[in-house]
Amino acid sequence: MYNDVQLFINGRWTASVSGRTIPVVNPATEEVIGRVACANEQDLDAALASAQTGFAAWREVSAFERSRIMRKAADILRERTDDVARLMTQEQGKPLAEARMETLGAADTIDWFAEEARRTYGRLIPARVPNAYQMVIKEPVGPVAAFTPWNFPLNQVVRKLSAALAAGCSIIVKAPEETPASPAALIRAFADASIPEGVVNLVYGVPSEISTYLISHPVIKKISFTGSTPVGKQLAALAGQYMKRATMELGGHAPAIVFNDADIDAAVRQLALAKFRNAGQVCVSPTRFLVQKNVFDAFVDKFVTAAGLLKVGDGMAASTTMGPLANKRRIPALEALISDAVEKGAQLRLGGKRLGGKRLGGKGYFFEPTVLTDVPLSARVMNEEPFGPLVPINSFDTLDEVIAEANRLPFGLAAYAYAKSAHTKHALSSRIESGMLTINHLGLALPEVPFGGIKDSGYGSEGGAEAIEAYVNTKFVSQLDV
Repeated sequence: MYNDVQLFINGRWTASVSGRTIPVVNPATEEVIGRVACANEQDLDAALASAQTGFAAWREVSAFERSRIMRKAADILRERTDDVARLMTQEQGKPLAEARMETLGAADTIDWFAEEARRTYGRLIPARVPNAYQMVIKEPVGPVAAFTPWNFPLNQVVRKLSAALAAGCSIIVKAPEETPASPAALIRAFADASIPEGVVNLVYGVPSEISTYLISHPVIKKISFTGSTPVGKQLAALAGQYMKRATMELGGHAPAIVFNDADIDAAVRQLALAKFRNAGQVCVSPTRFLVQKNVFDAFVDKFVTAAGLLKVGDGMAASTTMGPLANKRRIPALEALISDAVEKGAQLRLGGKRLGGKRLGGKGYFFEPTVLTDVPLSARVMNEEPFGPLVPINSFDTLDEVIAEANRLPFGLAAYAYAKSAHTKHALSSRIESGMLTINHLGLALPEVPFGGIKDSGYGSEGGAEAIEAYVNTKFVSQLDV
């Protein structure tokens, strides 16, 4: 059952003042399955007033009590995993198994930040004079505006929400209109855990209008954005204009480097899993495969075989291992990248087309897993994040050559590598320009580890102890007893 989605303001679910709604489309069937309320300035003003009041109350709640409420919300979310996963698959398209994993992962994230809330310590600094005390105090920064994308409807909200609440901040979440029901289910878990009114608010609407209004408003003290680099730069500039603290988790174009001495079977298995998860619509997805020449042919053959075994279909079907693209606009974008690469000399080894026909009911935004080899660096796909099930694979000779290629682009979010040589692993660790690097396994995006990029992939972390720092002010107090 997919119900229409409302705004959540000051502890109440409500339609927008204007009554305006936006249709929600199932990407597997292209059917309108519901509608979501579209906020205007009156709704945003109500959310801002709510967040201001909520912050005044929440900042006074002890870290221990904040943790208790958050852990209760996590438990509620776990109890509702199957229902939330079904909503997510209907509106986003990913297979049910992936949606369940995202829901359970969201609960784990809440739990981790709930515990971190109790360990946001200040410190004492030894003074130079007698009877003086020098204290460093961590205080919540204030009401937060969070802007999240459609590819991970829970994951992207829960990181920002949990860090803000743990630090003692209130928050306005601007969640994606394409996938509104699963973020609403997350917020409902917090409401049912008795989070005080006004602490958590949820809005939907025209992204540019909402972001401009909230970022420039004096109530908002910090923003967190996940999305494309061009939009992120615009919002960062706006935040800078108003001296607002910002965390930016932007696009990437992650190199996946496979060396001659790597375990090829493990590399194929893990990279195929990472690449085709969520139909490739993942900011940290491996997107530029670079394979050393001696194992290039073996890797390509095995990877093409693995990609060809994927079962593409409606995410609600138990047999599906890759769902549709989340929205229609991704289809021509991928087709253009593939056509450009082939015209410039790339070899199409698998896929390349939209899927349809009777097997898939003639509907849905399905796309074939696609593999290209020998792709010129001038091809767009080697320079633009594909954000879909499209894999370019090129060969390389030397360590220096592949590091140069890995660092060539202005992005620096994630990187993957497979090698046994200690020298190679050390060189990669010290020379790859990326906020995250995982070697010989898939080790990214756990709640307890940093998550964020460098260069045009943004700044700040949405994971690990570092995430809390973005939501607190550091106050120094020097006191002399007289």
